[in-house]
Amino acid sequence: LRCCTAASVVTDGGGTAAAAAAAAEERSLYIMRVVQIAVMCVLALTVVFGIFFLGCNLLIKSEGMINFLVKDRRPSKEVEAVVVGPY
Repeated sequence: LRCCTAASVVTDGGGTAAAAAAAAEERSLYIMRVVQIAVMCVLALTVVFGIFFLGCNLLIKSEGMINFLVKDRRPSKEVEAVVVGPY
């Protein structure tokens, strides 16, 4: 009679249900952590590639500006006269 009391039945059934609930909660926490890590990795990659492409774009624009300034600068006629004069 001792093994089949109402208290042991409730405790045994509740223990199994509590263990299953704890396992389900632990699994959901694990999945939530994995999702958080994946989201953080995607955001980090987005920032890194954004900075990289922004830097490349600025480098290309600066090279274009330097080429524009170099083409715009012409030697003065006095320099040509000095160079041509002694020859």
